[in-house]
Amino acid sequence: MTADLYIRVSTDEQADKGYSQRDQEERLRKYCENNQIKVRQVIFEDHSAKTFNRPKWNGLLFDLKKKKNAVDFVLFSKWDRFSRNAGDAYQMINILRKLGVEPQAIEQPLDLAVPENKLMLAFYLAAPEVENDRRALNVLLGMRKAKKEGRWMGVAPVGYANKITEDGKKYIAPVEPEASIMKWVFETLAEGQLNIEQIMKQAFGKGIKTCRSNFWNLLRNPVYCGRIYLSGYKEEESRHVQGLHQPIISEALFYDIQDYLNGKKKTYRAKVGGMDELQLRGYLICPKCGKLLTGSASKGRNGRYYYYHCISSCGARFKAENANQLFSSELKKLVPKAGMTEVYKVVLQEEFKAQTKSQREDLKQVKEALEKANTELANARKLLLSNEIEPSEYRTIKADYEKKITGLESKLIELSQEGKSIEPLLNKALTTLTSLDKLYEKADNKAKREIIGSIFPEKLIFDGFQYRTARMNEAVRLIYSLDKSFSQNENGQTESIFDLSTLVPRTGIEPALPCENQILSLARLPIPPSGLTCNYSYTGVNATPQRAGCGLQYYGAMR
Repeated sequence: MTADLYIRVSTDEQADKGYSQRDQEERLRKYCENNQIKVRQVIFEDHSAKTFNRPKWNGLLFDLKKKKNAVDFVLFSKWDRFSRNAGDAYQMINILRKLGVEPQAIEQPLDLAVPENKLMLAFYLAAPEVENDRRALNVLLGMRKAKKEGRWMGVAPVGYANKITEDGKKYIAPVEPEASIMKWVFETLAEGQLNIEQIMKQAFGKGIKTCRSNFWNLLRNPVYCGRIYLSGYKEEESRHVQGLHQPIISEALFYDIQDYLNGKKKTYRAKVGGMDELQLRGYLICPKCGKLLTGSASKGRNGRYYYYHCISSCGARFKAENANQLFSSELKKLVPKAGMTEVYKVVLQEEFKAQTKSQREDLKQVKEALEKANTELANARKLLLSNEIEPSEYRTIKADYEKKITGLESKLIELSQEGKSIEPLLNKALTTLTSLDKLYEKADNKAKREIIGSIFPEKLIFDGFQYRTARMNEAVRLIYSLDKSFSQNENGQTESIFDLSTLVPRTGIEPALPCENQILSLARLPIPPSGLTCNYSYTGVNATPQRAGCGLQYYGAMR
């Protein structure tokens, strides 16, 4: 009789007692020697027994099919070395029997010709399969528990690195420069100026090392906004849980990108003029026919000359140099006069306080509730120490209060973050506005167009001498109007632009708007018109203005 010896040890079993390849070989050879069985070959396998898709086993099966009746047995130590899947095992046993080969486990011998032994075979095959399933279930539940706690499982994504705390707990943390590059990727994609392919190439050039397909997966990964995806399981639905790691981008930015990738949000890329000489191209309307002015260059004796001209045949044509210089001059008029920034800052701060009053009250209530809960928990602890309540009662009370305290602490953190001061934001905005003309002159073509677009939501009408627009940005409109109306004339009286007709265009960039509610709408602005300043007798956001003629003026001297 002849036999092939099959020795299998999976990677996770290498260190287990009784599963080493050398030990299995010794026992198999000793069995063959005692039973006068000739060993033809020894096959060593390092692969899982969940399926028969194993390299060495496939080679053995091919050899047995090629050389029929070459061997009588395929011997292995136990049935779990043969397979850990009962269904696949029965099928493979039938295949081997058709080839005239009998599979046999020397430590669990079975005469399969006896029908009752098939029950024992089913047990030997099912036991390791149950063990595998139990181990897999334990791993799955353990990973789900860790994810629910906010821990990232597995290799850290690009921009993060796997770390271990002193007590052995694993976590991920941002690593530079990859973290900054990934933040740039999300922010640039949200701007809509570049498509994903262009951003990906630039990210690879900056140092991101990954494949193209994984780059798309990174854009879908909520780990970058501090969330971890938890897949659905049984009756639990899939959801995102709050992670313990530090986010790289905000949740709002991440979900904005998801809308874009899902086609729910269409990003319109601005057609930025490539030449600084045509910085206003796309923003000007023809004063004759109302169509859009485009721009182009003409070649002359001494160089190239740039013009804004109408796309129709009306013949409107203006020198780009003159139009650009005039726009820069008009832009300077939007810069608030000295002394006006302080009062506008006060107005905005007062309005911010009024808008966040309820939030501050909520914060106070949460603090009081948190303090009360901690006090009541401490009292319960004293009752336990004085034997007035049972330990089981204390554990119940403690569990209830700890859950309540955790919720209050989370709400306290959330309210505290929302109630931050707007002082830094106001200072930055006011500084920018007071030097708006200088920033515009030094900016590149792209930045200039962004400034124009932020000030004028609608197109400008240019007739060669002045600019007009149907509507300005609300914040800029108020700044410009108040700045002009609060200036003094030679007689020391405040001249109000509201006295001028709203139907007749005035010199410069003028929004032809009604005079009502210019001042009163100031405190209701959703976005602060940063940079508005004046010096007057201020009595609060709800100060009553005095109607004078067609205009609105505050009490007090205006400078």
